[in-house]
Amino acid sequence: MPVAHHASRGRQLRHAENFFLRGEPKILYSSSTFRNVPRGQVPEVAFLGRSNVGKSSLLNKLMNKNLCHISKNPGRTKTMNFFAVGGEDEQGNPGRLTVLDMPGYGHKSRTEWGGEIMKYLVGRKQLVRTFVLIDSMHGVKRYDEALLQALRESAVSHQVLLSKVDRILFSRGRQPTQQILQRNATALQQTAESIRDRLDAMDVAGPRPLGEILACSTAASLEKGKWLGINNLRWAVLAATGLNEIRRRPVRLERDKGQEYALEPMPAATEYL
Repeated sequence: MPVAHHASRGRQLRHAENFFLRGEPKILYSSSTFRNVPRGQVPEVAFLGRSNVGKSSLLNKLMNKNLCHISKNPGRTKTMNFFAVGGEDEQGNPGRLTVLDMPGYGHKSRTEWGGEIMKYLVGRKQLVRTFVLIDSMHGVKRYDEALLQALRESAVSHQVLLSKVDRILFSRGRQPTQQILQRNATALQQTAESIRDRLDAMDVAGPRPLGEILACSTAASLEKGKWLGINNLRWAVLAATGLNEIRRRPVRLERDKGQEYALEPMPAATEYL
């Protein structure tokens, strides 16, 4: 990767991490029906996934706080849960961004949830992006394909996110050598490309998934406290909502003749998956 691109990517990831660590994330409200959802004042992003795909664990890492209940039993999330993140904004809203945890679909989910979920996804003006979690070990299943088809037909802006990628990268649950990690990373890339090909081949009208296919893990990291892909996901959220502006402070540089001002470079951050 070119040095300039790497430094730019590092600034983006650092900005995204700082945004989600700013302020204390908090739950705003929960609702089982779209009509009871209060009107929002800030951008919203929604997270959807098949039951037991790891959505709650991922959202806890995304927000850096355990606000979503984690259970081994599918279908634990039973309401649409709204969380404020990014700290209070200039208008006094409790968060600059709202993250929405949706009930899971598929095994042990409730049929009526599907109708309420689609009402929100189609009718919510504050919603700017829906992230659809796909289990990296199992790929696109029947329920996933049905949801993705519905999103395209309804022109809902969405992006695909592979969960539990540690099961591919760390196939035996141990920290692999650099050579094995590179080989497993290639396998993960092939998985993402295969899923992209399948999505492109869907015979349905409407906009295709946006952006790159993201990849995350809440069970492994390459650096302490840096969960695989979480900062990349954070940046994708900010880019989707228009909250990705990076401000740099001017600093004074002493020169032989006079004084000049320049932009202070932000420290580069490690680029994660």
